[in-house]
Amino acid sequence: MKVVAFAGFSGSGKTTLVEQMIGVMRMRHLRVSVVKHAHHDFDIDHPGKDSWRHREAGAFEVVLASHRRLVLQREFEQPTQLSVHHLLAEVYDGVDWVLVEGFKHSDLQKIEVWRLSSGQPVRYPEDDFVVAIATDTPEALPEPTQRPVLDLNDPQAVCDWLLTHQDRFDYTPPLI
Repeated sequence: MKVVAFAGFSGSGKTTLVEQMIGVMRMRHLRVSVVKHAHHDFDIDHPGKDSWRHREAGAFEVVLASHRRLVLQREFEQPTQLSVHHLLAEVYDGVDWVLVEGFKHSDLQKIEVWRLSSGQPVRYPEDDFVVAIATDTPEALPEPTQRPVLDLNDPQAVCDWLLTHQDRFDYTPPLI
């Protein structure tokens, strides 16, 4: 599988670009998964449902499956910080591409998503894992770069660039 991260500060357009990339890649008959970093608590279950009751009773894992979907819920006894590599290990191995949203400090190859209007700094001068920058204001990049500068508003072009350079995104899991 191929893995690329889309990294940038909140409000830069990461989610919108990843959402558009999924559609573009699916139109090219590619199987796409997403790994997303959440900075807050979240729940996909609802009080009173069987799976919620099992989890509340103390199950470490609850796996729900239907003819259309599978969900794995895992409860950690202690607060746990998983690396992006731990999450990638959970992804179905028959996927063509994994688009990672967030994990800006990871050692994955990344496309930095940057908007001047966000008021946030760029990361590419200090992050050797940034392989390209997707922006809507290339003329406003604060430092010159030899990295490709992609149009944030053209997911087709971003996809074309990824597919042209896809060999560099082959994922080899580290020894965890």
